[in-house]
Amino acid sequence: MSTKSFLAKILLCTLVWGGNLFISQAQDIAYAKEVVKTLASPAFKGRGYVGGGDQIASAYIARAFKKSGLAPLNAGSYFQDFKLAVNTFPGKVDVKLNGKTLITAKDYLIGATSPAIHGTFKVIPVKRSDINTEEKLMAVIQAATDAFILLDDRIEGPESTAELGSINASIRALKNSEKLNFKGLIVYTKDKLTWTTLTYQTIRPVVTINKADLDPALVNTLTIDVDARFVPEYTTRNVAGMIRGSSGSDSTIVISAHFDHLGMLGNKVYFPGANDNASGVAMLLSFVKYYAKNKPKYNTVFLAFSGEEIGILGSKAFVENPLINLKKIKFLVNFDLAGTGEEGIKVVNGTVYKKEFDRLVDLNSAFKLVPKVEIRGEACKSDHCRFYEKGVPSFFIYTQGGIAAYHDIYDRAETLPLTEFEHYFELMVKFFGTI
Repeated sequence: MSTKSFLAKILLCTLVWGGNLFISQAQDIAYAKEVVKTLASPAFKGRGYVGGGDQIASAYIARAFKKSGLAPLNAGSYFQDFKLAVNTFPGKVDVKLNGKTLITAKDYLIGATSPAIHGTFKVIPVKRSDINTEEKLMAVIQAATDAFILLDDRIEGPESTAELGSINASIRALKNSEKLNFKGLIVYTKDKLTWTTLTYQTIRPVVTINKADLDPALVNTLTIDVDARFVPEYTTRNVAGMIRGSSGSDSTIVISAHFDHLGMLGNKVYFPGANDNASGVAMLLSFVKYYAKNKPKYNTVFLAFSGEEIGILGSKAFVENPLINLKKIKFLVNFDLAGTGEEGIKVVNGTVYKKEFDRLVDLNSAFKLVPKVEIRGEACKSDHCRFYEKGVPSFFIYTQGGIAAYHDIYDRAETLPLTEFEHYFELMVKFFGTI
């Protein structure tokens, strides 16, 4: 390292350290854990659109904003309502194969766009090689009529590029094509079961199964009870508050995180979403508490979004109807998946805002906080994207390593380590202090 670089680092460290001497003490890890535990609890119903989970979560965040004295941004309210379309599963979700009950979200998942269906149906097992041409696919469809097709999606042997393309096209048609006439699709896979939530409903039900002791070739009947309800206009809401800065400037820093998750699959199973993204909300609320006691230089806006999992719709609603002047935003940092960190953090848009990324790296090197800070380019994968599209300088940062639970029932508070949460928080306070 050159003498000039070394001195620059020392100066940077001195400036940041002087204003943030008690960051570690101010960051309450017990509070962060309690936030994650609360948001990921059964009472919050997966923070989705069955049973008002999103409303319960947004009310909890608004109470935290009020307790810390944040100014509400929407004409005296912390809430910003907007509408979205969503396919929901508010009632029964039960599946049996050959009369044996499967465990929801452990053995199988219902496709997020599936319609309601009830009854017992014949099952026709097929393999990938049975649908590798359009002619074979149509023969399977003609045999199915009022039956479910069970596709064993395990790859048996080498598949040419052309064959792979044809099989993938057949699977898409089996899932979605309104021109094909059969009752529904079952996909048997060895892949991890991962769910989502979507804004539309398709023509037929899809059941994805991963059960080690099941022989798909021996399945001949399916009994299925699924209550699905498509809601074309569901009203959900963002939460927005602000702490005024000490400088008197109208420049603004924005700290954001989405609070929504996947909600419920039926009236018994919910997706906790501890890492995704109760952890990000815990980070946001930790900043709320910190800056309530340590007044920031610039106006600091805190945004908790709904609708991220379903298409980053909450942040889209915000930038289309902004409660602040987007042109006054000096920088936005969006926190999503903040609950691990064994392998450091990754910064989306780091290649775009290289000066800010390098500053973050220098701070981490000087204070030896998280294991590493890695760079990534553009990726429209979280709420920062909607602001970036409007020209707002922004990062989306996520932690790496640790648990593999993601979009499943295993993303629970009790197994989320929050390994580097305190160091991550300290690094970001220092970073915000240099903007």
